[in-house]
Amino acid sequence: MYRYDEFDATFVKERVAQFSDQVTRRVAGEMTEDEFRPHRLMNGLYLQLHAYMLRVAIPYGTLSSRQLRRLARIARVYDKGFGHFTTRQNIQYNWPALRDVPAILAELAEVEMHAIQTSGNCIRNVTCDHFAGAAKDEVADPRPYAEILRQWSSLHPEFSFLPRKFKIAVTGAAHDRAAIRTHDIGLEVRRNEAGEIGFGVFVGGGQGRTPMLAREVNPFVPEKDLLAYVDAILRVYNLFGRRDNKYKARIKILVHEAGLDEIRARVEEEFAAIRDGVLTLPAEEVDRIEAYFAAPAFAPRPAVSASFEAARKADIEFDRFARTNLHPHKVPGYTSLTISLKPIGGIPGDASADQMDVVADLTERFAFDEVRVSHEQNLVLPHVALDDVHAIWTVLAENGLATANTGLITDIIACPGLDYCALANARSIPVASRISERFGAYERQADIGPLSIKISGCINACGHHHVGHIGILGVDKKGEEVYQITLGGSPDETASIGEIVGRGFSSDEIVDAIETVVDTYIGLRQSPDETFLSAYRRVGETPFKEALYGA
Repeated sequence: MYRYDEFDATFVKERVAQFSDQVTRRVAGEMTEDEFRPHRLMNGLYLQLHAYMLRVAIPYGTLSSRQLRRLARIARVYDKGFGHFTTRQNIQYNWPALRDVPAILAELAEVEMHAIQTSGNCIRNVTCDHFAGAAKDEVADPRPYAEILRQWSSLHPEFSFLPRKFKIAVTGAAHDRAAIRTHDIGLEVRRNEAGEIGFGVFVGGGQGRTPMLAREVNPFVPEKDLLAYVDAILRVYNLFGRRDNKYKARIKILVHEAGLDEIRARVEEEFAAIRDGVLTLPAEEVDRIEAYFAAPAFAPRPAVSASFEAARKADIEFDRFARTNLHPHKVPGYTSLTISLKPIGGIPGDASADQMDVVADLTERFAFDEVRVSHEQNLVLPHVALDDVHAIWTVLAENGLATANTGLITDIIACPGLDYCALANARSIPVASRISERFGAYERQADIGPLSIKISGCINACGHHHVGHIGILGVDKKGEEVYQITLGGSPDETASIGEIVGRGFSSDEIVDAIETVVDTYIGLRQSPDETFLSAYRRVGETPFKEALYGA
C-alpha cells in the first residue's frame, strides 16, 4: 500500500491550513457563498439539498485498517454516524457542519488522506479493479500505475481548470472490472508479443445526459510512455474541449464531434513532441512504486480448505455467502471476499461508523491490513485465507454485513437522489430499497442469476443507470417523479449503453415494472445458465416492451 512521501504530507498539510482560513472567513461573513464556492469545490465540499457534503478521496479504492477507523471516527464525531461509499471508490459525508470541515481535513491528513480533487473541473480520483493484485486473471497489478497517475495529476498546473471534470480508470485484466469504457480515459494493462507491459488506451467515455463509450485510440502504449501519452490526451482536450456549454464540454463530445481519427492524429502529434522527455517513466521509478504494492507474505496453504468446506455443508447461510461473495485468488488457499453494503431494504453503499470499525478489525486480523472500496459500492477484503472465511462471516453476520447478494439483483447501485442531492429530480434510495425487498429471497435471486440494476435520480447518471443490465432513471414530469427503464447496458469489456424501452413509470408502478421485466426474462431464457444480458442481446427489446406496455 502506498505511503505518503515528504511532498505529499507537506502539500496536504498546507492545503488544510489554507482551507481553514477560507472557512473562517466564510463563517464570519467575510466571503459570500459565490466567492467561497470555487474554494470549497477544490477541497471536495459540495452544497447539497439540506447541508454540505464532503467527498473524501480513496485513491484506487485502497485503505488500511487505520484509515478506515479514522473514516468511522469522522462519521461518528462530525456526521450522523454513517458514510456513503461511492461509484468513484470514494466516501461521502452528507451532514458535516461547515465549521468542522477543517478539523475533518486535519484528521484525514493524519492518516494520509484528503479531499483534494474529488470535485471541480480537474482530474478526479483515479480508480481501478477492486481485486487488483489478487485476481487470477490479471496481467499485472494496476494499482502502481494508478498511483503514478495520482502523483502526476495532483495539483497539475496545466490541468487544474479543465473544460469539465475528467475521470481515469485502470484495469489489469482483459475482463474489465473497472468500467474503463465509461471513463474519459480508460487504460487496460496488456503485454505485447515480447512480454513487455503496456496499455490499451480508450478515450471519450462518459455517462450523463449524452452517454458514450470510450473508443480505443491506441492498442499498445509502452509502460515508459504512459504519462507522456495521457498528458498528450489532456493537452488536446484542454486546447480543443468546448468551454461555451458545460453540457458539451466533456472529452466524449470532442471525440464525437471531431472524430476518433482526428483526435488520434492530434494526440500523436502532441505525444511526438514530448515523447522521451521528462515524462518518460524510468524503470527504477516504476519498481519503487511497485514495491509499495508488493504481495503480502502468504503462508503456504492447501488449495482446498477442509474446514471451509465443512462449514459450508453445516450452514446453508454460510454456503450462500460463499457462493456469491467470494472471488478466485491467484494464490492457492486464498480468496477475495466482498462485504456487501446492500442489505435487503437498506441504502446502497451506506456503512455505519460501528460497521466500519468492525471491518477495520477484520482487515487487521485476517486480511493483511488491506481493504478495498469497489465502484459497485461494496467493500472487499482482497487477501483472505479460505480457512478464515467462516470466522469473518460470523462477525459480519453479527453486524448486518453478511448479505449474500454480490452480483445478484439486490446488489443495486444507486445515487443519493432527491433525498440529498440538489441536482436530482427524483428519489433513488426508496426505489432501490423497495426493489431489494421485492426480490430479497435468496432462492429467487439465485434463480434469476447475475443481473445488475443501477438507479440514477437525474440525468447526470451518478448511479450509472446507462450501463445497468436494467437501468432506472428518475425524472420530473410536471411535478411527479417518473422512472424510465433502460435495458441491455453493461460496463465491462462488452460494454453497451442501455436502450430506453418506452414511457416512464410512476413511483407506485416502477417496482412492478421491474418484476415484469425479470419475469419476462425468466420466461424466454433458453436455460438457467443464460444470463439476463445474454438473453436480452439475443432477443432484443420487443418482448420486454410488449410485456410492459402491451402489444
